[in-house]
Amino acid sequence: MGKGAGLVLPFCNTAAMVLHLEEISRAVAPGAHAVLLVDQAGWHLSAELTVPDNITLLPLPSKYPELNPVENIWQFMRENWLSNRIFQSYEDIVDHCCHAWNKLIDQPWTIMSIGLRRWAHRS
Repeated sequence: MGKGAGLVLPFCNTAAMVLHLEEISRAVAPGAHAVLLVDQAGWHLSAELTVPDNITLLPLPSKYPELNPVENIWQFMRENWLSNRIFQSYEDIVDHCCHAWNKLIDQPWTIMSIGLRRWAHRS
């Protein structure tokens, strides 16, 4: 089945994005190439960003969240595993985020169905 790569980090910035790209790069099969959809967040397209050779970033147009399927993934994770909780500590937050990610990554068909854009497949 598919693979997933993710990190739970305390910041969203260029340094965090570099770490994330390195993690994705390690998960890409030898000889394969990954295309990563990114929105217009500054850290996604920073000139200081180091992009591994086996990854191509594909920027989405700005202000079109409906084109970004990962927005639905985050919503699904919040609704199913992360919302309506009181966290006891930073470590508790990290543990819950890791648990949610691991639950999600064990459901590749759910990920595919959440990311599907029905309007893109109409005849």
